[in-house]
Amino acid sequence: MSNLIISGASGIPLSIFNSGSFNIWREQQAPRIQNWLNTTQFKGKGASLIPGAEGELEQVIFVSDSEDSYWLCGDLVNQLPAGQYELKGDDQLIRTAAFSWGLGAYQFDRYKKSEKQHPVLIVPTQAQADEANKFIRSVSLVRDLVNTPAADMMPQHLGDIMLAMAQEFGASINQIVGDELLEQNYPTIHMVGRASENLPRLIDLTWGDESAPKLTLVGKGVCFDSGGLDLKPGSGMRLMKKDMGGAAHVIGLAQLIMAHNLPVRLRVLVPAVENAVSANAFRPGDVITTRKGITVEIDNTDAEGRLVLCDALAEANNDKPELVIDFATLTGAMRIALGTELPGFFSNDEEVAAGFTASGLKVDDPVWRMPLHKPYMALTGSDIADIANCATTPFGGAITAALYLEEFVDKDISWSHFDVMAYNVRKLPGRPVGGEAFGIRAVFDYLQNRFHA
Repeated sequence: MSNLIISGASGIPLSIFNSGSFNIWREQQAPRIQNWLNTTQFKGKGASLIPGAEGELEQVIFVSDSEDSYWLCGDLVNQLPAGQYELKGDDQLIRTAAFSWGLGAYQFDRYKKSEKQHPVLIVPTQAQADEANKFIRSVSLVRDLVNTPAADMMPQHLGDIMLAMAQEFGASINQIVGDELLEQNYPTIHMVGRASENLPRLIDLTWGDESAPKLTLVGKGVCFDSGGLDLKPGSGMRLMKKDMGGAAHVIGLAQLIMAHNLPVRLRVLVPAVENAVSANAFRPGDVITTRKGITVEIDNTDAEGRLVLCDALAEANNDKPELVIDFATLTGAMRIALGTELPGFFSNDEEVAAGFTASGLKVDDPVWRMPLHKPYMALTGSDIADIANCATTPFGGAITAALYLEEFVDKDISWSHFDVMAYNVRKLPGRPVGGEAFGIRAVFDYLQNRFHA
């Protein structure tokens, strides 16, 4: 979508107003334009395409309740005829309009091509175009990864995508594959993924100056989740291509970080598996000794995301990073609590949590902090192991899952965990049904403020 936002000074004028500024503008227009608005019964909401004397499209006006919304032009880009439209305004208006313009035009066209030609938005400076395109590219990448069917988005494919990203940005990458996971002490990742012909792996990308502050991102990469031997019903399995949405989020966030050359030592850990059913699938009642040495009784094989994450989080401790942030499509309980469009997060760091919340409101990417209520940890008890991978009750399921993960993070490390849907279940401006990035712009804004050059 990068060709839809360009810089220059030649195109059909596009003016964006709120209702107050529109009324002032309207009173200042020539009778011809006022007559057109009256004839077309334009009510001061949405778009009006105003013709010139020869019938050509002379200008476009667009009236919105809020010029600050990052989804301002999410529908407008699909309402205008192909052409180039020149937008002028302050930097915030340019930022929101360009972002929503590019993402409103998003299409997942890998398997179904579209002949539709989208209009191009012209912004005043190249810097504004570049900035918009970085965010458009990142969110589109998350969407593409989640939308891709599992047959074409298995652990090896995630590895290839991260390898290409490493090559683009000069990062280094290492992959621990198959039985190498056992040899290098990642037993839980291996256990979850061993039943699939698509070999499990831990993908480990590093980038940036070694002396810079250390930031580690961890993403759940369950490329398809059948539920394992605790098999999901068909309706519950239908969208499980999106269960690698946590990995998609950290890949998209990493791209933003590297594209902006943020002064950090970045590490991205993606435990990538398919939770399949086979003769060697792990079972309810099995006990596994994790990388951290904590023994875990398997209560339910469909609670596999926290199992692959726990080994990756244990590895994340080794560098003693300033921040560890993980993303995962972890629990239905979070969707019950907050719905599908508001991601919940947990954090053991008050300052970081407040920063995420403030940044989310600032960039129209809201996130909601949830409590790490310690007494609920008792619900994950086991008679034969240190803990179980599921609580004894479904109540507070997002909290007990987060508390499970926290057991694998060293106490002196700032850690935050995002439990996201990674999917739009309804169409909204700029957000079609399908894969979606939730919270990565909020997190990036916080990181950009904290680690600025």
